[in-house]
Amino acid sequence: MRKVWVAVGAAVAAGLGFVMLLVVGVYMVAGNLVNGVGQGSVALAKGTVPVAYTALVQKWGNLCPAINPALLAAQLYQESKWQPDALSHANAQGIAQFIPGTWAEYGVDGDGDGRRDVWNPKDAIPSAAHYDCALAKYVKDVPGDTTNNMLAAYNAGAYRVIDAQGIPQLAETQDYVKSIRALERTFAAPVSRINPTQQAAGAIGFAQGKLGTPYLWGGEGTAAQGGRFDCSGLTQAAYGQVGITLPRVANDQYNAGPHPSRDQLLPGDLVFFSTDLNDSRAIHHVGIYVGGGYMIDAPRTGAVIRFDPIDTPEYFGATRVTADGAKALPTTV
Repeated sequence: MRKVWVAVGAAVAAGLGFVMLLVVGVYMVAGNLVNGVGQGSVALAKGTVPVAYTALVQKWGNLCPAINPALLAAQLYQESKWQPDALSHANAQGIAQFIPGTWAEYGVDGDGDGRRDVWNPKDAIPSAAHYDCALAKYVKDVPGDTTNNMLAAYNAGAYRVIDAQGIPQLAETQDYVKSIRALERTFAAPVSRINPTQQAAGAIGFAQGKLGTPYLWGGEGTAAQGGRFDCSGLTQAAYGQVGITLPRVANDQYNAGPHPSRDQLLPGDLVFFSTDLNDSRAIHHVGIYVGGGYMIDAPRTGAVIRFDPIDTPEYFGATRVTADGAKALPTTV
């Protein structure tokens, strides 16, 4: 059971003043922070790739200069959400969602067992990297960023990229490139401090207004639910108030932006808790960080929305929610 920091009432009012001063102070000095995946070999952010696939993604994500582990992870997550048995209505198969014709040409025997099995991640993940690198070779003479052109070729075909001499004027292709590059920042371990977001203070303000509200499992704050929330319903609503649409469940919300370390936390970051500290899919709780080692969260049945400490044995990590990161998240498998 988490220890309550302050009781609802006068103590909460005092806490609100503390939080708002903290938010203003932190964001006044944070403007010069920098973000980016960086150059050279890219490390994966903690827990973003399931343990069973981490070594594969890290290895094959360095197959050629046009890709990196975070970018490969972003593609795989966007395609299947790490489900090795995923099958689309278009007959795209496996964790990398190869259609049979593309698999026949580009599938490789990644684990050396003498078979090329589209349903085996040990084959499919290396094959996805090989396919990316093959596309990068096809468009290497096209002006512009090679990785962006490679991603456009993945979506629209290399011939369209070559004909357009860059990313084609196709909304689907342009959105695909933008989404994967945004997700790439989510899956990459930050190499430096991460930019604050303008929406964070508004999200905190919404959550503050719900302090003292009783918890409701599955609650999204509707009138029929008496304005009550569960943990991820609260964070979804808080960021919804500032124009950012988050997924409904906590473990999907973890991928809505880059991941600051514990000592890089800023007010407004989402903080997550998991039963498996190596796997984001095991996340079961989320709150909104307010500074000083505390969050606002909807903890459990029988409790109210309140301040709680974040430093518990199940603390998993944090996400600095961005509009591009949230928009890039897949809505279907």
